[in-house]
Amino acid sequence: MKRLLPALFLAASIQAGAAAERWETLPPTPAPVAGETTGYAEVNGIRLFYAAIGDGPPVVLLHGGLSNSDYWGHQVQALAPHHRVILVDSRGHGRSTRDARPYGYDLMADDVVGLLDVLKILTADVVGWSDGGIIGIDLALRHPDRVRRVFAFAANTVTSGVKDGVEKNPTFAAFITRAGEEYGRLSPTPKDYDAFVEQISHMWASQPNWTDAQLRAITTPILVVDGDHDEAIKREHTETIAATIPGAGLLILPNASHFAFLQNPDLFNAAVLNFIDAK
Repeated sequence: MKRLLPALFLAASIQAGAAAERWETLPPTPAPVAGETTGYAEVNGIRLFYAAIGDGPPVVLLHGGLSNSDYWGHQVQALAPHHRVILVDSRGHGRSTRDARPYGYDLMADDVVGLLDVLKILTADVVGWSDGGIIGIDLALRHPDRVRRVFAFAANTVTSGVKDGVEKNPTFAAFITRAGEEYGRLSPTPKDYDAFVEQISHMWASQPNWTDAQLRAITTPILVVDGDHDEAIKREHTETIAATIPGAGLLILPNASHFAFLQNPDLFNAAVLNFIDAK
């Protein structure tokens, strides 16, 4: 037995060393939160899926490209006790339909405004991840009267802010595969994932492309947030966004990536609540 102990300790050390860091993991997509009411809003030529839960100041959660609103499950649980939480599947994503128009951030931001109109919400806080964060900034630029604050996580404001070859990163590649499986289960066009990815990729190739002058014109309070190991967004770009938007804050979450809201929801949720509930 004594002879076996060194070998066991060595095996344990090797296994521990091989374990993925938290920022390398892709935790499961949360299940929808019990108590959500769901519906479809006829806006901007499409049927936009949404869910709502809770009472209080409204906050809209906008997911990243290729995904769906289920990804926000941990955040819903933290926000719903004191906020009216609105989840949205962006056009062509999740359960929402699309029309023949090319994908674009202005178009998707207008969809959000259309949903707010349907729900009779004058202004709301916005929490956005990746494409959702870009849509949040777009709202601050083009519809500043409809947004109170924007928590922009893992967003970019020019295409050069994205790292080359991000789709080859193992964690991000696993996300793309999972998103395809979820698309096949949720979408009204379940066989069209490859075409969907191609069409979204055309948008990513040219948008967003805002100038510094446009960003300096923003008056909405914005917190620019990212993980310290984001697979997709360059750290210097995140810092530049925060330095360019007047009064914007900058927060870098430790030991987290593009999927920080799944990897460390407690820390992510605390950051969201601290920002949107600040007096």
